[in-house]
Amino acid sequence: MMKKRFRFTNIVNDIPLNYKFILIYIVGVLLPIMIINLVFLGRITDLIKSREQQNLEISLERARKDIYDFIEGGVAVSYTLSTDKNLYEMLDRPYKDSIDFYGAFDEQLRDRLNSYMPVNNQIDRISVFTDNRSIVSGGNYQIINQKVLASEWYQQAESSRNKVLVTAYRTSENDNTASSIPTLSVLDWMDNFRSFNEYKKLLKIDLDLSEVYDVIAREKDYLSLYLVNEQNQIVMSADSGYQRVTDEPYPLFNLQEDNQQELHVLPLGTANYLKGWRIIGITQGERITQAILDIRLYAAVLATTITLLTSAFIYVMLRSYNYRVKRLSRHMQKVTNEKFELIRIDEGRDEIGGLIHNFNRMTSRINSLINDVYKLEIQSKNLEMERVRAELNFLQSQMNPHFLFNTLNAILVVCTKNKYDDVTDIIKSLSKLLRRLLRWKEDLVSLQEEMQFIEMYLKIEKFRFRDKFDYQFEIEEQALEYKIPKLSMQPLVENSCKHGLQMIEGLGIIKVRAAAREDRLQITVSDNGKGIEAAQLKDLLHNIRTEDSSGLNIGMRNVYRRLELYYADQVTFEIISVPGEGTAVSFGIPLKLLEKTHSPGGEGRL
Repeated sequence: MMKKRFRFTNIVNDIPLNYKFILIYIVGVLLPIMIINLVFLGRITDLIKSREQQNLEISLERARKDIYDFIEGGVAVSYTLSTDKNLYEMLDRPYKDSIDFYGAFDEQLRDRLNSYMPVNNQIDRISVFTDNRSIVSGGNYQIINQKVLASEWYQQAESSRNKVLVTAYRTSENDNTASSIPTLSVLDWMDNFRSFNEYKKLLKIDLDLSEVYDVIAREKDYLSLYLVNEQNQIVMSADSGYQRVTDEPYPLFNLQEDNQQELHVLPLGTANYLKGWRIIGITQGERITQAILDIRLYAAVLATTITLLTSAFIYVMLRSYNYRVKRLSRHMQKVTNEKFELIRIDEGRDEIGGLIHNFNRMTSRINSLINDVYKLEIQSKNLEMERVRAELNFLQSQMNPHFLFNTLNAILVVCTKNKYDDVTDIIKSLSKLLRRLLRWKEDLVSLQEEMQFIEMYLKIEKFRFRDKFDYQFEIEEQALEYKIPKLSMQPLVENSCKHGLQMIEGLGIIKVRAAAREDRLQITVSDNGKGIEAAQLKDLLHNIRTEDSSGLNIGMRNVYRRLELYYADQVTFEIISVPGEGTAVSFGIPLKLLEKTHSPGGEGRL
């Protein structure tokens, strides 16, 4: 037994984890869903059939009761009228003439019958037929004439053994024998008082078949209902309507044609006048079939939804495992090839995440040990070489400025002896400019020092271009005390000289303004050069503010970056240019962020 179990365990262990997840999904999720759905559908189908059967019985009984109450309402009115002794007396009285009848009619008979109709809305008409010839025929009171004697309903009343008769028949419309309409009436012989039996009196109450039709049509979602009389004639059905004009008699209900369908038959009532009347319901099976189809569709949608959700869940889980395990396996393979790379993914906090975390720690430790043991000597040699190179560069940096100053001084002596005054001034300015560059150790200098540097630079440029351009300074006294990053203005002045003035004809002017206003130190460098087109200006601003810009406008970009480094987003940097008129570059720094010198000092104010 232990041997078999061991073999089975080996088989399980040999299955890849991907296939294990799939087997777990099929056996643990899909199979139970299918079994539960099949059992659920079988049980629900039985419940639906049982429920629909009860609904059919309820529907049939509801329709039977409503139609029965409908007819019983007419019978109740007939009973009340047939026991009205005063009505008997008025109908049995011989009248002298029509004037005598109309007098009695106005006093006793006019509203005697119609007073029952408002409270019995199923009654369409109430009529009394009599052979008392002294009564004037009209309205609710009619004489039994030859037409009445020949009518189907009168003959049925004559041949019936019951005093009260409920009958269905067809009556002609407007004496047109070619067509007729269905009619349902309650007939009652008025012979309850022997003392008033001189004349025949027949009470006829016509019922509104539309009420019966509404009841039958109301239940058509459950059953196809038929109201059948004692002669097996279909008096009313949902298909026949209640005002169909035809010359055909009532159709017979043929049981042989419908014997394959499920029939539900209920007697309409137990009274003699309803003997043989019944209501028949036929089920076609569509409702039950549709209900079963709906529940199967619902179950299929539910099962599909659950399957998709569980499939997505299993996929996410499997991918989380599979992706990280494969990354771990690949990096372990790299370790065998002496590539100690870290697994840079979201490790997670599960067991696989713990393995990845431990692998990264192990790789880092191994890599560190290898560097410490095998690469330390190489690093030390490289450091020694770097030290020697730095010393050489330092000696060279010391030699180059001294050599340049000595050369400039030699040129200056020659120019002074030969009285080259212009060249002498320029060499002095160049010497001071280079000396200032070498002596500037601090990153922040006063605006006065920066302006002195700008002035020396512009003197040199003016010597180069002679009378082609001039420059102007508009500097407020109090602005000179504030410190700004060194060389913040020189690239802007250089751009004006190089790009703004070289391409124009006439005198070019560079203006440098500095003022401390509205809590900001505002510095502007402007020229009257060729200006910048709108599209080019937009690209220029974009290049200045992005890291991946090209080598163009690098001086202006460095100014912007240094200001942003020192003063973050509180510094403003603007370029305003009109083609053909010139360009103005300005930046503003909040005064609260700037340091001040104790005394302007230096080489004199501008």
